[in-house]
Amino acid sequence: MSRQLIECVPNISEGRDQEKINTIANIVETVDGVKLLNIDPGKATNRTVITFVGEPQQVIDAAYLLIQKAQELIDMSKHSGEHPRMGATDVCPLVPIANISMKETAEWAHKLGARVGSDLGIPVYHYEAAAKEEKRKNLANCRSGEYEGLSKKLVDPSWKPDFGPAEFNESIAKSGATAISARDFLVAYNINLNTTSTRRANAVAFDIREAGRLKREGGKITGKLLKDENGQQLRQPGLFKAVKGIGWFIEEYGVAQISYNLTDINISPLHEVFDKTCERAIARGMRVTGSELVGLVPKKVLIDAGKHFLIKQERSLGIAESEIIKIAIKTLGLDELAPFNPEERIIEYMLDNDNNNRLIDMDLVAFANETSSESPAPGGGSISAYCGAMGAALGTMVANLSAHKRGWDDRWEEFSQWAKKGLAYQNELLRLVDEDTNAFNKIMEAFRLPKDSETDKAKRAEAIQAATKFAIETPFKVMETAYNSMEVMQAMADFGNPNSVTDAGVGALCARTAVIGAFLNVKINCGDCEDKAFVTDIMERGQELVDKACDLEAKILDITNSKI
Repeated sequence: MSRQLIECVPNISEGRDQEKINTIANIVETVDGVKLLNIDPGKATNRTVITFVGEPQQVIDAAYLLIQKAQELIDMSKHSGEHPRMGATDVCPLVPIANISMKETAEWAHKLGARVGSDLGIPVYHYEAAAKEEKRKNLANCRSGEYEGLSKKLVDPSWKPDFGPAEFNESIAKSGATAISARDFLVAYNINLNTTSTRRANAVAFDIREAGRLKREGGKITGKLLKDENGQQLRQPGLFKAVKGIGWFIEEYGVAQISYNLTDINISPLHEVFDKTCERAIARGMRVTGSELVGLVPKKVLIDAGKHFLIKQERSLGIAESEIIKIAIKTLGLDELAPFNPEERIIEYMLDNDNNNRLIDMDLVAFANETSSESPAPGGGSISAYCGAMGAALGTMVANLSAHKRGWDDRWEEFSQWAKKGLAYQNELLRLVDEDTNAFNKIMEAFRLPKDSETDKAKRAEAIQAATKFAIETPFKVMETAYNSMEVMQAMADFGNPNSVTDAGVGALCARTAVIGAFLNVKINCGDCEDKAFVTDIMERGQELVDKACDLEAKILDITNSKI
């Protein structure tokens, strides 16, 4: 069964004492299997967002230790800060990351709540997907009155904690209460304005957030509040669903911000909220100067934003992921207040432990030296894949140059599509650089299996044959991908930027070399494969790919030479 992963994002009511923050945060890594991903303190809010990840039981154990340590080191009776709060560990949301449902995550939240309530004597309120009643789904309801109103809230029967004491004792005076949830990924996002006015920042926040603002007679701020037939105050909804927002002044930066919580980025993407905030700020005599993300963010958020802004600029989307993210960072102004390092702020990058020994992560010199060393891998198969990747990269480059060529502005989308296609081929061939080396390693591992008994020998022989087939199929995949990538080089030689036609020609040479080179690996590995029908079929298809690649290369070179 696949490994279940959940993320935990506790917010503690301490953002100024770095020693305390580190002591509280680092305790989670005393639990085996838990990885601390990020510590994001805020001085003005006096609050720190901590992010860690692991399997459910490990995360629950780590969260308990963190809440316990925060209870020990933070005294809520002395706390002040801009952000709403009611406890030393104010909130502790659990987020399903991999192979676990929201319902299962909520069950883990309840297990954590029960333990915190009984063992630590902290009142616990469950919210969002872990809420035990409708009115508690909204965190704002659970936290209403904040720490200062907790003594009255705890003795109110309608706000009896889900777990823990229903009285304001000496221990709770220090720890406050904690809200524990299961929820989807929430993006905490602040937008900076060129004003010091909290009221002006709030006006924009009310334009944007789902809750909007209270309706008034005549639509004027001084107008009488309007109510429905039941006496409930009417609201004018904001522009976005699944968005919460409030304006505040940040002493640390000397500006007002709008603090948003984006609770469903599929309904309300960050870049759309940013664009509309810019629009509404300008309409109110202000402008957005930048923004900041609190804690970690899914890669999709910045990729979608980068693509959105590239389209607005009529620029090609067929560029590297890192470049798309860079466009997002610069356009959103995420580095205005502090440096923004994607490797430390994007959750997928923080979780990716498989990149440490990849060939494609080496620099050019290291890759060449590794190839020329006495180690048998990387060998011809990996080099063929890399050669193909460089061919696809050249075709993609011509497409991007064509998309940005002066006088061809009306064709940027056409060439962007070609660039995206070329980049997909490039990325697949880069993946196959390491896959070919992995295929070689699988054969070596199979040969190292024990052969002491007849059963061992049979299992070893079966493993060798399976690894041999994989070692045939991998370079064959290189052949197919490299040949298919030649469509980009042909198109770019035919009607791309004429100043780069030779680049398309060199790309075709690289692709043809990749096809022929990979076929050599297919052929040599076929000699050890006992499935003769499989061998006959793949050899025939391989030779066909070689012939087609050579023919297409000749056509592309004819086009290239005719334009030189």
